Amino acid sequence: QVELVESGGGLVQSGNSLTLSCVVFGRGLDTSDIVGWYHQTQRNEREKVALINGSGSSWYVDSVKGRFTASRDISINMMYLKMDRLKPEDTGVYYCYVQRDNEEFWGQGTQVTVSS
Repeated sequence: QVELVESGGGLVQSGNSLTLSCVVFGRGLDTSDIVGWYHQTQRNEREKVALINGSGSSWYVDSVKGRFTASRDISINMMYLKMDRLKPEDTGVYYCYVQRDNEEFWGQGTQVTVSS
């Protein structure tokens, strides 16, 4: 089965940037895969923050529009989430995921902490 391993989290000051990475092992990424990122907040509420569908179109939750950019590199089985102008409310655990043929695969999560 597919395994996702993510990295790139850390402690940053408000206003700074951070980029998360996610490697897809096993069966590699395909252009038809739906890839995305979820944010589990300090209140342990998980929300979808970014998505790239099989056609390559991107979606972002309103709170991160203009600040976060999701991308993928199919050739090396990588997913990225570039986060700019980070805010304290962005703090939490971020999970990458892949949806393939209605089956979901999740990363282990990486902690992002934004200090004020």
